[in-house]
Amino acid sequence: MSLLAPLTAAADPRRAMPASMVARFDAADAAVHSLRQEQRRLQRLGFELPLARCHEQLRYWTFVRALHTLGNEDCA
Repeated sequence: MSLLAPLTAAADPRRAMPASMVARFDAADAAVHSLRQEQRRLQRLGFELPLARCHEQLRYWTFVRALHTLGNEDCA
């Protein structure tokens, strides 16, 4: 496994984002949700390096999700 590989399929930044703002928000929200589940799993298992990678990816996707809420009342 590569250190840069996404931890979940929903959190893969190489995948194309949908065309509409609402769909992009939903994709980012799905990534955040999947990473939070993975974070809980990694905490239970005590895997430190994957947990740190998960934290980094979660910060990225939380930022992306926040960007897609700016100026779009449908996402809030």
